[in-house]
Amino acid sequence: MIYRGIATFGLDEGKCPRWLFERMTNLGREIIEVMISEYGPDEFIKRIADPVWFQSLGTVLAFDWNASGLTTVLTAALKEAIRGREKELGIFICGGKGKTSRKTPDEIEQWGNILSLPDGYVNSLVYNSKMTAKVDSALIQDGFQIYHHALFFSKNGSWAVIQQGMNIKNQSARRYHWYSKKVTDLVKEPHTGIASQLLNQPTLNLTALESEKTRQVSTELVQGNYYDLMKDIKILAKYFSDYSQMAKVKSNGQQTIFLNLENREFVWHPVVREDFFKNKYLQKILYLVCEHQPETYEKLLSLKGVGPKTIRALSLVSEIIYGAKPSYRDPARYSFAHGGKDGTPYPVDRQTYDQTIKFFADVVSKSKLQINEKNKIFNKLKTPK
Repeated sequence: MIYRGIATFGLDEGKCPRWLFERMTNLGREIIEVMISEYGPDEFIKRIADPVWFQSLGTVLAFDWNASGLTTVLTAALKEAIRGREKELGIFICGGKGKTSRKTPDEIEQWGNILSLPDGYVNSLVYNSKMTAKVDSALIQDGFQIYHHALFFSKNGSWAVIQQGMNIKNQSARRYHWYSKKVTDLVKEPHTGIASQLLNQPTLNLTALESEKTRQVSTELVQGNYYDLMKDIKILAKYFSDYSQMAKVKSNGQQTIFLNLENREFVWHPVVREDFFKNKYLQKILYLVCEHQPETYEKLLSLKGVGPKTIRALSLVSEIIYGAKPSYRDPARYSFAHGGKDGTPYPVDRQTYDQTIKFFADVVSKSKLQINEKNKIFNKLKTPK
């Protein structure tokens, strides 16, 4: 079973030593070859989109299960492992950490030219890459800044996105997984199979099913007149000037709403204050969006310049003026991987645990690794009594 949510890890410091990276690359190459030979490239993409499997692969190759560095180093090692053999294997990896993440669209287009892929397929991959980054930074406002973005795709059309965000204040990292066959709507419950140890409450989660009304009202707001929208924003700006007062808001004949701003969940975000709505750039973007008249919430998000502040401003207007409250539930749902031996936060799922171990044991046994390397991995895969 694949779950939805987000994975959270402690933030590691330092760099992966060269010898370890080379070892991960070599072991990763062997596992990929066996996997694709046995199951095909699409199965590899499906597996890599599963956070439990992804984390397990990193653990098999070298890392501790809860190491944040696993994401960036494993992605880089896999990318290096298939270098020069992408066409033969039928899988392609674009992007990575930091500046490399911003090269993802260019790398997709380069592969499109090399493989003579249809323009529609290439454009779709580029669009999905950009939109997944926007969704995880603007629609899920959880305090994590995206710094790693990689898109995996097969020659048959499957794709997966692996992203990781960093929260310096909490010294933690959080990973977001996407899989093409599971995404039916880019802005509504789009993530696949993720788990978490930590919940960050409240989190503005505009991808949640419960946020449907907020998405709808936000879209309607920018389909209307810019100056009408600014009237609503001025009402909010006036009362955000003093969080301690009991505010009475009236707007456009709507029902009177009483707000204790000090206790409202949205006050959690530090930029929600009086000057937030006076931001000239925000006003400029809202003007341009209203001029564009986006037909859907996804098209609204896709517009150039639309980011967390624009989305948050529309969400606040939707909630406070029009009563369309979004979800403040963190999408994270589970303790990482297979649960805890003490039953916290839930008992170990022995079946999933054993299936994961068996899969890697089978793959490793069929690889061309030296017997001593295989034994090291088998020792790591031994099921605790």
